[in-house]
Amino acid sequence: MENLGDILKKLSDTKRVSNGNGGRSDNGSNTGEVYPVEVEEVCPNCQGRGWLTPDVPVGHPDFGQVVACTCQANNTVGERSERLRRYSNLGYLTRLTFDTLEIQGRAQDPESQHLFSAAVAVSKAYAEEPSGWLALVGPHGSGKTHLAAAIANMCIDSGRPVFFVHVPDLLDHLRASYAPTSDITYSDLFDQVLTAPLLILDGLGAQSATPWAQEKLQQIFNHRTAGELPTVITTATELDDLDPYLASRIQNTGLCRVLETRSRLQSPAHQVGRIAPQMLKQMSFESFSTRGNSPAAHERASLEAAFNAAQAYARDPDGWLTLLGGTGVGKTHLAVAIASARLQRGQPVFFAFVPELLEDLRRYAFDHESGMSFDRVFQQVKNTPLLILDDLGQEQNTPWAVEKLYQIIVHRHNARLPTIITSSSIDVTGESGPITSRVRDPSVSMLIHMDAPDFRVKVRGGSKRGQRKASR
Repeated sequence: MENLGDILKKLSDTKRVSNGNGGRSDNGSNTGEVYPVEVEEVCPNCQGRGWLTPDVPVGHPDFGQVVACTCQANNTVGERSERLRRYSNLGYLTRLTFDTLEIQGRAQDPESQHLFSAAVAVSKAYAEEPSGWLALVGPHGSGKTHLAAAIANMCIDSGRPVFFVHVPDLLDHLRASYAPTSDITYSDLFDQVLTAPLLILDGLGAQSATPWAQEKLQQIFNHRTAGELPTVITTATELDDLDPYLASRIQNTGLCRVLETRSRLQSPAHQVGRIAPQMLKQMSFESFSTRGNSPAAHERASLEAAFNAAQAYARDPDGWLTLLGGTGVGKTHLAVAIASARLQRGQPVFFAFVPELLEDLRRYAFDHESGMSFDRVFQQVKNTPLLILDDLGQEQNTPWAVEKLYQIIVHRHNARLPTIITSSSIDVTGESGPITSRVRDPSVSMLIHMDAPDFRVKVRGGSKRGQRKASR
């Protein structure tokens, strides 16, 4: 396999063969050992790439599309695939396909397995018809590169050009292209990256954060955003820790879909906001009973209304959903069921039992040996795609706690970020406070009252026995 500069130089002006390791050393890096075999005539239309992007203005139906060059008419399927693989820069990663990955990933907990299975399904669909951006986010060893390579290999098998590159390697090659002895000019190399029909940037955030490197990445992101060119990104870096310009493009929901993956061992930062496996297992839509605990007719109707609203919200979270009712009526059950449905679709969820969340935030803020960053967790709570605040109103109303809750609620209300609230004590009928006012706002929030007997209390002889006060 050629090194990156050789591949991008002009694919067909010199055919090359690789060493036994596919042009890479034992540690996977390019060796640069390439050998000319025979010279081909370079197609003047596509410069040997085999594909073209029509020269049309932004907004034209063919803008950003990829078409095969006329020089490919006499090539066999095998020859086209081989040319695409040389262009792809995949090297030994050609062995990483959807058939060779673990469908549930490497994590052991059900939530992580749901997320990875959904990421596989979304990645397969993306490979069939690349459109927009896809970001695979997770710690090292969680399967991000395998998924990205599987997308590339599937595209190549269907005749689609892909360019795959590890971000630190790309920047090294761009720097090297300035040298007088370089086989490829900087402009040729950079143009290939900017205009690749499908670009896969592996390991974003692993590069040295020099001003020059950030500038080059910003230029790539800007060009591909403006052209709406299909792009796949993998990163082990928290999005909030990336360059703000790059992060803003990845977090643009109209442009990019973010998929989360997880490894076997999660750091404390990746465990915050997770739902206990037993809760996911026990609290599903299938296990929720609208018959409740011998409810009256109007009580059963309230359970059915809550169940239907929760299912609709799980299909398309929009605005806020607030579930109100006494203890044991199934509020948390329905909130977790919604979370499970979203996780199965590959959508991240942050679940927080409010009293514990505020206690954790206080510890991260004032205990500098906790190993957690308060700012990172707080921003995650404020901006997560779906936040569940379980048992709002049970927290201790200290000035610090009220301030943090207020900041979370106001931010998510202003941005209309999907939020689920369960509460048995929040005042939604009395005098309006700053938090209650937003919960009651009909333009953002839907309130569902669950008026039914406590599920946890068995009814015998028409009376409730063993009733006790519970937190949820």
